[in-house]
Amino acid sequence: MAKKLQTQPDNASNQQVISAINQMFAEFQLVYNNQYHKAFPTTDKLEYSKRLWYGFLKDYSSQHILDAAHTAIKESEFLPTVRGVLKYLEASALAAQGLPEVRLAYLEACNASHPKADFHWSHPAVYHAGHECGWLFLESAPEKQTFPVFQQHYKKFCERVQAGESLIVSKTPALAADAAKPMTRQERQKALEKLRRSTQL
Repeated sequence: MAKKLQTQPDNASNQQVISAINQMFAEFQLVYNNQYHKAFPTTDKLEYSKRLWYGFLKDYSSQHILDAAHTAIKESEFLPTVRGVLKYLEASALAAQGLPEVRLAYLEACNASHPKADFHWSHPAVYHAGHECGWLFLESAPEKQTFPVFQQHYKKFCERVQAGESLIVSKTPALAADAAKPMTRQERQKALEKLRRSTQL
């Protein structure tokens, strides 16, 4: 039987995280039996690993941890690493705020139609990250250059959203009702006279 992680939790939330980590490791043991015992051959190594994972996962809710573990189990035939679980946790945290995963956000920004401000964005953070990158850069430079830049900007805006900030996309101002109205002959003459006076022609 796997030894359970034992700590002196600060509060009930920490205790729930500890329970989630213990449950996650128990499920990993069942699903990845041989890999699990190779990765954690001794009680001491298992205990140390659980404490290490706790340090990385303590800021997440117990339910998010278990959801990420279950996603990892569904998608990987190999024993998940803490990095792999963190990847699923981050995706889950983004989804909770209505934010798409970074790869999907990048593709959305690259393929959005013009005018960009009028596009139906999955989340304003995607628009702002694309705007910070520069639309021409996203549309013309190779992905190996554009994706890291977009990822950096998108992470910044996601953090702002997760901190409670509301982002908006200002729509392109509508043209005045008479902007597209053709000028009369008299109006054109007046405009031409005004132009001549201003240019002294």
